Amino acid sequence: QFEWLQDQWQAGNPFWLPLREPYFCALLAFALNTCAYTTEIIAGSIRNVPNGEIEAAQAVGMPHLTLLRRIVLPSALRRAIPAYSNEVILMLQGSAIASAVTLVDITGAARNVYSRHFAPFEAFVFAGLIYLVLAFALVGVLPLAEQRWLAHLRPRQSNPHPDT
Repeated sequence: QFEWLQDQWQAGNPFWLPLREPYFCALLAFALNTCAYTTEIIAGSIRNVPNGEIEAAQAVGMPHLTLLRRIVLPSALRRAIPAYSNEVILMLQGSAIASAVTLVDITGAARNVYSRHFAPFEAFVFAGLIYLVLAFALVGVLPLAEQRWLAHLRPRQSNPHPDT
Protein backbone atom coordinates (compact mmCIF):
# COMPACT_ATOMS: atom_id res chain seq x y z
CA GLN A 1 0.00 0.00 0.00
CA PHE A 2 1.28 3.39 -0.98
CA GLU A 3 1.63 6.25 1.48
CA TRP A 4 -0.21 8.72 -0.77
CA LEU A 5 -3.10 6.25 -1.01
CA GLN A 6 -3.28 5.91 2.76
CA ASP A 7 -3.31 9.70 3.01
CA GLN A 8 -6.30 9.76 0.66
CA TRP A 9 -8.10 7.25 2.89
CA GLN A 10 -7.39 9.37 5.96
CA ALA A 11 -8.73 12.43 4.14
CA GLY A 12 -11.91 10.49 3.30
CA ASN A 13 -11.56 10.82 -0.46
CA PRO A 14 -14.56 8.83 -1.80
CA PHE A 15 -12.73 7.93 -5.03
CA TRP A 16 -9.99 5.97 -3.25
CA LEU A 17 -11.96 4.56 -0.29
CA PRO A 18 -13.13 1.40 -2.10
CA LEU A 19 -9.50 0.32 -2.57
CA ARG A 20 -9.25 -0.36 1.17
CA GLU A 21 -11.43 -3.45 0.78
CA PRO A 22 -9.81 -6.59 -0.63
CA TYR A 23 -13.12 -7.68 -2.16
CA PHE A 24 -13.29 -4.53 -4.31
CA CYS A 25 -9.64 -4.91 -5.38
CA ALA A 26 -10.15 -8.52 -6.43
CA LEU A 27 -13.41 -7.68 -8.19
CA LEU A 28 -11.76 -4.78 -10.03
CA ALA A 29 -8.81 -6.93 -11.11
CA PHE A 30 -11.04 -9.76 -12.37
CA ALA A 31 -13.40 -7.33 -14.11
CA LEU A 32 -10.58 -5.53 -15.94
CA ASN A 33 -8.96 -8.80 -16.98
CA THR A 34 -12.18 -10.36 -18.22
CA CYS A 35 -13.25 -7.14 -19.90
CA ALA A 36 -10.02 -7.01 -21.89
CA TYR A 37 -10.35 -10.59 -23.10
CA THR A 38 -14.06 -10.27 -23.84
CA THR A 39 -13.51 -7.08 -25.80
CA GLU A 40 -10.86 -8.76 -27.92
CA ILE A 41 -13.08 -11.82 -28.46
CA ILE A 42 -15.98 -9.66 -29.66
CA ALA A 43 -13.72 -7.43 -31.79
CA GLY A 44 -12.19 -10.49 -33.44
CA SER A 45 -15.60 -11.99 -34.15
CA ILE A 46 -16.79 -8.69 -35.66
CA ARG A 47 -13.73 -8.62 -37.93
CA ASN A 48 -14.52 -12.19 -39.04
CA VAL A 49 -18.09 -11.56 -40.16
CA PRO A 50 -18.14 -12.70 -43.80
CA ASN A 51 -17.91 -9.83 -46.25
CA GLY A 52 -20.70 -11.39 -48.31
CA GLU A 53 -23.20 -10.77 -45.52
CA ILE A 54 -22.18 -7.12 -45.27
CA GLU A 55 -22.15 -6.61 -49.04
CA ALA A 56 -25.59 -8.20 -49.39
CA ALA A 57 -27.03 -5.83 -46.77
CA GLN A 58 -25.40 -2.85 -48.47
CA ALA A 59 -26.69 -4.00 -51.86
CA VAL A 60 -30.29 -3.78 -50.67
CA GLY A 61 -29.62 -0.28 -49.27
CA MET A 62 -29.58 -1.08 -45.56
CA PRO A 63 -28.38 1.88 -43.46
CA HIS A 64 -25.11 1.41 -41.53
CA LEU A 65 -26.66 1.30 -38.04
CA THR A 66 -29.30 -1.19 -39.16
CA LEU A 67 -26.58 -3.28 -40.81
CA LEU A 68 -24.70 -3.36 -37.51
CA ARG A 69 -27.81 -4.14 -35.46
CA ARG A 70 -29.34 -6.80 -37.72
CA ILE A 71 -26.40 -8.40 -39.52
CA VAL A 72 -22.98 -7.77 -38.02
CA LEU A 73 -23.58 -7.91 -34.26
CA PRO A 74 -25.86 -10.97 -34.18
CA SER A 75 -23.52 -12.88 -36.47
CA ALA A 76 -20.43 -11.80 -34.52
CA LEU A 77 -21.91 -12.56 -31.12
CA ARG A 78 -22.95 -16.03 -32.25
CA ARG A 79 -19.45 -16.71 -33.50
CA ALA A 80 -17.95 -15.39 -30.25
CA ILE A 81 -19.80 -17.91 -28.04
CA PRO A 82 -17.18 -20.71 -28.17
CA ALA A 83 -14.29 -18.40 -27.31
CA TYR A 84 -16.32 -16.64 -24.62
CA SER A 85 -17.25 -19.96 -23.03
CA ASN A 86 -13.51 -20.65 -22.68
CA GLU A 87 -13.10 -17.25 -21.02
CA VAL A 88 -15.87 -18.03 -18.52
CA ILE A 89 -14.17 -21.28 -17.52
CA LEU A 90 -10.79 -19.56 -17.23
CA MET A 91 -12.41 -16.91 -15.01
CA LEU A 92 -13.78 -19.64 -12.76
CA GLN A 93 -10.34 -21.18 -12.47
CA GLY A 94 -8.76 -17.78 -11.92
CA SER A 95 -11.08 -17.04 -9.04
CA ALA A 96 -8.95 -19.34 -6.88
CA ILE A 97 -6.39 -16.52 -6.88
CA ALA A 98 -8.84 -14.36 -4.89
CA SER A 99 -7.81 -16.12 -1.68
CA ALA A 100 -4.41 -14.46 -2.05
CA VAL A 101 -5.99 -11.10 -1.13
CA THR A 102 -7.65 -12.44 2.03
CA LEU A 103 -10.98 -13.21 0.39
CA VAL A 104 -12.68 -16.38 1.43
CA ASP A 105 -13.50 -18.24 -1.75
CA ILE A 106 -13.41 -22.01 -2.18
CA THR A 107 -9.62 -22.15 -1.85
CA GLY A 108 -9.70 -19.76 1.10
CA ALA A 109 -12.35 -21.90 2.82
CA ALA A 110 -10.17 -24.97 2.31
CA ARG A 111 -7.24 -23.10 3.83
CA ASN A 112 -9.41 -22.18 6.84
CA VAL A 113 -10.46 -25.81 7.31
CA TYR A 114 -6.82 -26.85 7.07
CA SER A 115 -5.74 -24.33 9.72
CA ARG A 116 -8.55 -25.28 12.12
CA HIS A 117 -8.63 -29.06 11.77
CA PHE A 118 -5.17 -29.86 10.34
CA ALA A 119 -6.73 -31.83 7.51
CA PRO A 120 -5.10 -30.49 4.34
CA PHE A 121 -5.85 -33.47 2.15
CA GLU A 122 -9.58 -33.55 2.79
CA ALA A 123 -10.00 -29.77 2.61
CA PHE A 124 -8.15 -29.23 -0.64
CA VAL A 125 -9.51 -32.36 -2.32
CA PHE A 126 -13.03 -31.21 -1.51
CA ALA A 127 -12.24 -27.73 -2.85
CA GLY A 128 -10.84 -29.31 -6.00
CA LEU A 129 -14.01 -31.39 -6.38
CA ILE A 130 -16.15 -28.26 -6.08
CA TYR A 131 -14.12 -26.57 -8.82
CA LEU A 132 -14.37 -29.73 -10.92
CA VAL A 133 -18.17 -29.86 -10.57
CA LEU A 134 -18.49 -26.16 -11.42
CA ALA A 135 -16.21 -26.51 -14.45
CA PHE A 136 -18.10 -29.58 -15.72
CA ALA A 137 -21.41 -27.77 -15.20
CA LEU A 138 -20.16 -24.86 -17.30
CA VAL A 139 -18.73 -27.22 -19.91
CA GLY A 140 -22.14 -28.91 -20.07
CA VAL A 141 -24.26 -25.75 -20.21
CA LEU A 142 -22.22 -23.64 -22.62
CA PRO A 143 -22.46 -26.11 -25.55
CA LEU A 144 -26.24 -26.01 -25.13
CA ALA A 145 -26.08 -22.26 -25.68
CA GLU A 146 -23.87 -22.85 -28.71
CA GLN A 147 -26.36 -25.34 -30.16
CA ARG A 148 -29.21 -22.91 -29.62
CA TRP A 149 -27.56 -19.85 -31.14
CA LEU A 150 -25.31 -21.51 -33.71
CA ALA A 151 -27.87 -23.90 -35.23
CA HIS A 152 -27.85 -22.00 -38.52
CA LEU A 153 -24.10 -22.65 -38.96
CA ARG A 154 -24.42 -26.45 -38.86
CA PRO A 155 -24.28 -28.25 -42.19
CA ARG A 156 -27.63 -29.32 -43.55
CA GLN A 157 -28.49 -32.96 -43.20
CA SER A 158 -29.10 -34.68 -46.49
CA ASN A 159 -32.44 -36.41 -46.70
CA PRO A 160 -31.81 -40.18 -46.80
CA HIS A 161 -35.32 -40.77 -48.18
CA PRO A 162 -35.78 -38.46 -51.18
CA ASP A 163 -39.41 -39.53 -51.71
CA THR A 164 -40.53 -38.21 -48.31
